[in-house]
Amino acid sequence: MSPSLTLEGWTWKRAASLVAGASMVLASYMTIRHFFAANYPESIWEGSFCDISAFFNCDSSAYSSIADIGGVPIGVFGAIVGGLVVVGALLPSVALERTNKTLSLVNGLGVVALGLFSVFVLGSLCLLCTGFYVASLVSLFLFWSYGIDRDAGGLASRWLRPSAGILVVLALFTATQAWAAARYHEAKRDAQSGGVAARVVKQYFSLPEVAWPSEISEYRTASATYDFEDAPIRVVEYGDPLCSDCQYLHEQMLRLKEEFEGQMNVAFQFFPLEAKCNGVVDKDKHPGACELSYIAAHDPEKFPDIIDEVFANFEAAKTPEWRADLARRYEVEAALTDSATIATVRRHIATGTEYEKTSDQYEHGIRSTPTMIINNRMVIGTFPYEQLRAIFQALVDEAEGEGRFMESWVD
Repeated sequence: MSPSLTLEGWTWKRAASLVAGASMVLASYMTIRHFFAANYPESIWEGSFCDISAFFNCDSSAYSSIADIGGVPIGVFGAIVGGLVVVGALLPSVALERTNKTLSLVNGLGVVALGLFSVFVLGSLCLLCTGFYVASLVSLFLFWSYGIDRDAGGLASRWLRPSAGILVVLALFTATQAWAAARYHEAKRDAQSGGVAARVVKQYFSLPEVAWPSEISEYRTASATYDFEDAPIRVVEYGDPLCSDCQYLHEQMLRLKEEFEGQMNVAFQFFPLEAKCNGVVDKDKHPGACELSYIAAHDPEKFPDIIDEVFANFEAAKTPEWRADLARRYEVEAALTDSATIATVRRHIATGTEYEKTSDQYEHGIRSTPTMIINNRMVIGTFPYEQLRAIFQALVDEAEGEGRFMESWVD
């Protein structure tokens, strides 16, 4: 018998392959769960926010362009590849090992590409995805070192001899699972504008009312009226220019501002999660966030354009060179040393101490970004567009005297 990873009985190599495949399946399952939990939370208390490491952040991956393919979470494909490795370890055959060896190479190249994209484009790394990456590379190493045909000459002979029959069956199985996952994704999306949105609105109105901060920011990302209190929708957003969830919320607010034109006042309350300027929370997650806050705060008239540009160039904004160029282009270089600008940002940060704690881990209620005070109710984190839209529509209907009945705020 030629050397093999799985055909030599129950050796440690075969057991290791089984564990690697099972780990790929488990990591994929957890990634799929997180994808739906992040994009379609079932309640207002499950929002996503910058409360973990800025780099090891699964939410950035869940919201990214590579999170799904045609509505199918990429974890589905990872689970199928891992499942085939498990089958190959439990029911070994020459055809199955050769097929798995080919797939391990393709999968290994894929996870390297995804990892590089996450680090250098998204600027973060999902721990769940990392688990899949590691298990995949371990599986590739096992097939590389101990797999069948490893002594054959040429790349094709060693790696590219899969079973056509197994590939056909695998393709059909993958197609059916992808179709089912896409339909489930579509159903979750539809549910957001119906029952889930209705439940979130009810939960929102059940929240206790809180006071506005003692100083409401003059920096607006949406401005319907001169007096902050005159708009039906009033939001004070505690935000960090280098918070990925704040970027996600900013994109949602741009859409909502168009839909609720003339009805929204949104004040951006600077709350950079950097110890250099923020002593309210014991976090130092976003180096450069204080500097960007000063740049954005220096001239209120330039703030909307600056904050839009920061979030539109999120990864570049993390570099000192880009921030220096931003300040130069908007002629606000003095912001970094201007005592009035620095004092303004620090006053915004200090208002975070005015709210009672929402977590035993932190002393004050404002302890992460984004945190919003929406019409005197505190909402922590980001939510799907449909949920925020439903809350805003309910507030407009309430202001117009239409009450809070379901018919008022569900299409």
